[in-house]
Amino acid sequence: MSSRIPRILAPALAACVVLSTPVPALAQDGTSEARLRKIEAEVRALQRKVFPGGDERFFTPEISAGGQTASGPSTPSSTAVTDILARLDAIETQLQRLTARSEENTNAIAGIETRLTALEPKPEVVPEPPVEDTPPSAAETNLSAMTGGASEAVKEVPTKPVSQPAGPSAERLAAVQAIAKPQTDDPADDEYSYGYRLWKAGFYPEAEQQLSLFVEKYPSHWRITYGRNLLGRAYLDDGKPREAAPWFLRNYQTDKQGARAGDSLLYLAEAMIALEDTNRACIALAEFSETYPALAAGRLQDQYEANRQKVRCN
Repeated sequence: MSSRIPRILAPALAACVVLSTPVPALAQDGTSEARLRKIEAEVRALQRKVFPGGDERFFTPEISAGGQTASGPSTPSSTAVTDILARLDAIETQLQRLTARSEENTNAIAGIETRLTALEPKPEVVPEPPVEDTPPSAAETNLSAMTGGASEAVKEVPTKPVSQPAGPSAERLAAVQAIAKPQTDDPADDEYSYGYRLWKAGFYPEAEQQLSLFVEKYPSHWRITYGRNLLGRAYLDDGKPREAAPWFLRNYQTDKQGARAGDSLLYLAEAMIALEDTNRACIALAEFSETYPALAAGRLQDQYEANRQKVRCN
């Protein structure tokens, strides 16, 4: 019969023989115990090679029905993997319960917030107290009146530029050509200075044309306050107070701290006097005395007093 057993089974049979022998003496020796466990491991490995299917007909299973292993001491019926799976199942079950409880709490809180929102009183809109009308100051009243006057005056100013008198005589042309135009490194100042020379010489239409060119071409030059004021004076001296008034008012309103803003306001009063508009003339004089008291008592005092004598203001 031994000849029929395959050679590969010989080691398995030898191991079974070893296992079938009494082992009390071996258990008393730690070294023997270790050797025995090593042999058991080798036998199990060999059994798996010989019988890959793990058929119980050929070797004893590692976990017996009685709950004891072949090595002797009793062990739990479940393996470590089984314990881990059981614990994982328990944890998953607990997580499911916690998740369900969390969702229930969230829904309950949302319901409470909804009820609280419905119970909260809506804020009442308190109307703002009406703003009491305060009378405008004298300066504001005067400025509004002057602005209205300027609007009417601007509407009546011709939109076309004033042309030179038709058919100037040869003598006038020669006199105008005799006035030299400055040639410096500041062309803007040259344009203003040339207009000033024409105005000073009494050539008002020519001065109007020249100064109009200056204020249109150089609106940011430091001479602009002089240019607008002088352009108004050229119209005023030329007997055109209606054309002069808008330039005086514009120069005053654009830059009240300008070097010729006070002059323009006083000349505006003169233009209104020339137009026989006493009301606006008085407004301009009052605004001048309030805004420029130093000029009214200083450089422009004589002109201010002279204008006051021409009208009767309340």
